[in-house]
Amino acid sequence: MFDKILIANRGEIACRVIKSARKMGIKTVAVYSDADKDALHVEMADEAVNIGPAPSAQSYLVMDNILKAIKETGAQAVHPGYGFLSENAAFFDALDAAGVEFIGPETLAIKAMGDKIESKLLAQKAGVSTVPGYTEVIKDTDHAVEIANKIGYPVMLKASAGGGGKGMRVAFNEAECRDGFERATSEAVSSFGDDRVFIEKFIEEPRHIEIQILADKHGNTVYLQERECSIQRRHQKVIEEAPSPFLTAETRKKMGEEAVALAKAVNYRSAGTVEFIVDKDQNFYFLEMNTRLQVEHPVTELITGVDLVEWMIKIADGQELTLKQEDIGINGWSMESRVYAEDPFRNFLPSTGRLIKYRPPVESDTVRVDTGVYEGGEISMYYDPMIAKLVTWGKDREECTENMKRALDEYYIRGVGHNISFLNAVMSKQRFIDGNLTTNFIAEEYPDGFDASMVPQKDPKNLVAVACFMKRMEAERETMISGQMEGSRGRQIADEWVVQYNDEKFNATVTPNETDGYDVDIDGTTLHIRSAWTFGEPLFFADINGTEICVQVDKEATGYSLFHAGAQASVKVLTARQAELNDLMPFKAPPDMSAFLLSPMPGLLLSVAIEEGQEVKAGEVLCIIEAMKMENIMRAEKDVVIKKIHAAEGGSLMVDEKIIEFASDD
Repeated sequence: MFDKILIANRGEIACRVIKSARKMGIKTVAVYSDADKDALHVEMADEAVNIGPAPSAQSYLVMDNILKAIKETGAQAVHPGYGFLSENAAFFDALDAAGVEFIGPETLAIKAMGDKIESKLLAQKAGVSTVPGYTEVIKDTDHAVEIANKIGYPVMLKASAGGGGKGMRVAFNEAECRDGFERATSEAVSSFGDDRVFIEKFIEEPRHIEIQILADKHGNTVYLQERECSIQRRHQKVIEEAPSPFLTAETRKKMGEEAVALAKAVNYRSAGTVEFIVDKDQNFYFLEMNTRLQVEHPVTELITGVDLVEWMIKIADGQELTLKQEDIGINGWSMESRVYAEDPFRNFLPSTGRLIKYRPPVESDTVRVDTGVYEGGEISMYYDPMIAKLVTWGKDREECTENMKRALDEYYIRGVGHNISFLNAVMSKQRFIDGNLTTNFIAEEYPDGFDASMVPQKDPKNLVAVACFMKRMEAERETMISGQMEGSRGRQIADEWVVQYNDEKFNATVTPNETDGYDVDIDGTTLHIRSAWTFGEPLFFADINGTEICVQVDKEATGYSLFHAGAQASVKVLTARQAELNDLMPFKAPPDMSAFLLSPMPGLLLSVAIEEGQEVKAGEVLCIIEAMKMENIMRAEKDVVIKKIHAAEGGSLMVDEKIIEFASDD
């Protein structure tokens, strides 16, 4: 067995690999860029080596720097994680030449499966079902349109070397095909240095279901059931689960056997994933094979009891699989939510910055948190904005989902925006509860985007009771202050309150219970609330009329900000007189910024398509912003005249930074 391995990656996946290596008694080496010098994976590893500046193209993607780190530390093997060099055949060859083991497949599989065109041809030869399409390279835009017309719309344009939704566009007509081909080609060059694009039929109402496989160097290959990955936004997975609520045992077996056949066709070794697109009749078609560890691998681990990282290391060491197909069952249900630093209320734009407060839910037999961040750390603009993968287990899908909702309630993050409200909202949809999932789920359920009104609003009286509980505790503490004058406010405890809950008002009476809490009467409804909460705690755990609840609490100047089940509420607990005065407070309107185009995200101003003084029609392109390797086109919402350009092409942008100023309509 190896004595020391180097992890050629960062963030949560580097931390995840370190955990398994540590369990196996193997020392680890972390590599890090200048931006990651204080990162969690650096702290967790036994050794750490700097490999360059913050941009990944100058650090994590530079093979020579990683090879130098291997030589300096004497690492015998390299785990690539996912992304970066994990599916780079040249990296395998360089390690092989240096006598270092690659914890993953060999060149043949990486090359064959990394090229979507070649992988599809190989799948056809191996007897795997494939989607109808044109597998040769598209020459130009006109050629793309010609092929799309032959296949029939809708079609999918894909970068041959693509992944993670980059270099991918759906076209429903010729105009979209032309624009999609140009955008897909541009993103393919930017992200992968490869401009090849191919076209295939776009299957409507599809599910994205993948099969996890393990293969050793001795010809043994098994599949570890499936993962349902249909909840996606812009081709990026959001929530995954295992098993799928859709597949029959017969379809699962067929898909697993075809995945194994494909793996054997390329002499696969290590962990890998064969992705399928599945229609409503359970017909399935090969999509691609990922020759690496998947982001969503934890859900498979929780239902099978198999540590995939441990087996990847064992297989690289030459050990034979002891797992037999008949021994791999399905124990319960598992679900993964990707917690991202992004603002769902601003079209999911990345939110970078410092994690001022960070408290993940406590891990247990039913809750797992794979993360690479910590309180005080930063979410960098240079990398994927993932905060963590929150994974839960339950004996069935319903219990697993409830465990996930509870864990999301307990996930306390401040300093950057996050998507927890959105995750809660998705899991509250009846379609999700019924397991009626497709890759179009989010687009269909939120056709006009996501806003706060779409977060499921439960009875606000629970949160009113929580606010009253805290206010009563504050009042009791005030009576204990020494040296108070007779009749002062601190010596009196009010029992009756007016509670301002967002824009609603409630009358509440709070009285201590004979046991260990308070009885709160809210407009005729009595709630008995018990809690061991203490001042300063950000999580308020309580029992309200026999139901357990967790509420996130932030103290404000005149009240509380409460967060529960994805919904946020501003709550003030006032005396009757205070409520009267509060109603007289003037409303302060925010400044009018409608005459400006503000940067919706931190990023690079890739290009500016207009000039000062130019008349622009609605829908015309104003500029393109690149963020997280994705190009975001900013278009004019109405006919305007450009008054001033405030930002320079090629420059970095902050959130809400002025880019363009429009002339007044006056």
